[in-house]
Amino acid sequence: MTQAEPNRAVRAADGASGRAPYVPALDGLRGVAILGVLLFHTDRLPGGFLGVDLFFALSGYLITDLLLREVAASGSVSLAAFWGRRIRRLFPALAAMLASVAVLVWALGPPDTVRTMLSDGPWVQVNLVNWHLLAESAGYWDRFGAERVFEHLWSIAVEEQFYLVWPLVLLAAARSARRPGRRGHPERPVDRRIAVASVAVSAASLVLMVLLVGADGTSRVYMGTDTRAFSLLLGAAAATRPARALLAAAVGRWAGAAAAATAAAIAVIWLLADGADTRWLFTGGLFAHSLASALLIGLCVRAPRTRLSRALSWRPLRWLGLVSYSLYLWHWPVIVLLSPERTGLEGWAWTAVVAAAAVALAALSKYLVEDPIRFRARWARGRSGAWAFAGAMVGLAVLWVVLPAPAPPAVDIAKLE
Repeated sequence: MTQAEPNRAVRAADGASGRAPYVPALDGLRGVAILGVLLFHTDRLPGGFLGVDLFFALSGYLITDLLLREVAASGSVSLAAFWGRRIRRLFPALAAMLASVAVLVWALGPPDTVRTMLSDGPWVQVNLVNWHLLAESAGYWDRFGAERVFEHLWSIAVEEQFYLVWPLVLLAAARSARRPGRRGHPERPVDRRIAVASVAVSAASLVLMVLLVGADGTSRVYMGTDTRAFSLLLGAAAATRPARALLAAAVGRWAGAAAAATAAAIAVIWLLADGADTRWLFTGGLFAHSLASALLIGLCVRAPRTRLSRALSWRPLRWLGLVSYSLYLWHWPVIVLLSPERTGLEGWAWTAVVAAAAVALAALSKYLVEDPIRFRARWARGRSGAWAFAGAMVGLAVLWVVLPAPAPPAVDIAKLE
C-alpha cells in the first residue's frame, strides 16, 4: 500500500532546497506494513490489517515533511508541482493494474466478480471507492459472497483524498503566516499551526469514530475518510517541529529504548487484534495504534542508528518497502484469481504461492512502469504529462463501458411460490 512519497524522493523534493536525510528504517517500516497486510489477507495474521494504519501514518509524516520543507524554502506550496508528483508516483502503476486485472477478471472470473469489478472500477478511478463500497453496504470484514477484486483499494482512495486536501491546508497556513500579526505580535510558525490543526482534527476524527461505530458493524468507521483521518494526521503531526522538540525532550538519550518499547507495543496490538471482533479497536484502539506508529516513525528519524533502526534497515525488508505500493495494488487481485479453489492449495503453501506471484508482479510494475515514468520519462511532465494523464483516464473510463457485463442470474419463479 501507498503510497506516500518514498523518503528517498522526499529529500529531493521539487522546489525544496532543504533536503531531508534518507532514513532506511522508514522503508523497512513500509516493508513490515505490507507484510502484515499480505499475511492478513491470506489468513495468516488476524491483526495484519493494521499495516494499513502504519502506511497511513508514514504517508502523513512523509508528505507533511515534504510540504513543510517546501514552505521553509519558498514560503509557499506549489499545488501543481505537488499534485503532478503524486500523479506520476501513483497513477501509472494503478492504471496498469486496473486495466490488466479488468481484462483478466472479465476473461477468467466468475460472473459475480466481473459484475462487482465493473461496478467498482469507475469509483476506484476517481478515488472514491471507499464511499462507494459503504453506499453499497459492502462490509470490509465480510468474507462471504462475491469477491470484490478492487475492494482493497479503499485505502488508496483515503490517501488520495488526503493528498488532495492537505496541501491546501499547508498553503493556507503558509499564506496566513506571511501576514503581520495583530497589534504587532508575530504570527506563529507554520509548523505550529499544522501541529495544532493535525492534533485537533485527529481528536475530532476519533470522537466521530466512537460516535458512529454501532451494533450494525464497523465497516463505516473503518473505511470512512472522516473516521480514519487521525491515522494520517497523527503522522503529519509527528513531522512538525513542535512534535519533534517534544519527542526529543521526552526521550532524551533513551531513543533506542523508547523505539523498542513502541515497536513491542505495536506488535502486541497486531497479535491481539482480530478485525471486527475486536471492538476496542473502534473505541480508541486504532487511535492508540496510529499514535504509536507516528511515535515510532519519529523515533526512527531522530535515532537512525539504534538497534531497531538497523534491523528495519535490513536490505530485503527495505526492498520490500520500495515495492510496497505495487505489491499492495496487486496482492488482492492475485489472491482472488489464485484462490485455494483454483490452485488446490491451502495453508502456508497457498500463502507462499500468492505472495511470490504478487511480489513478482510488483517488481515488474516498479521497474517497468513506476520508475521509468516517474524518473526518466520527460513526456510525463508538464503539458504533455497532463495530456497523457487525461488520455489514460479517458481510456480507463471507456474500458468500464466496453467490457460487457455478464447477464444477471436467472431467477426460478417456481421456487418463490
